[in-house]
Amino acid sequence: MAEPIEVGIVSYTLSADVYERVGADFDTEAVDDAILSRLNQLVPSGVVVHRNGKAFADPEVADVARGLDWQHLLSQIDVDQILADHSR
Repeated sequence: MAEPIEVGIVSYTLSADVYERVGADFDTEAVDDAILSRLNQLVPSGVVVHRNGKAFADPEVADVARGLDWQHLLSQIDVDQILADHSR
């Protein structure tokens, strides 16, 4: 089996501005993990985004992965619900 190929970098973590806007205390690491988990559920089989934001794909889906609209995928994630689940 061929090694996965790096196909890009995805900025999936929330900015400090988002946390400031909602004005509450959150377990930011748990929020990031939940967003990453949901993102990895949305990508095609053979594609994975690591915690450092690097996206990797199996060689047979690398071209598909390079063409993914990451912002569209991220917009499908209910961040408000994730924040509600991880407030302190």
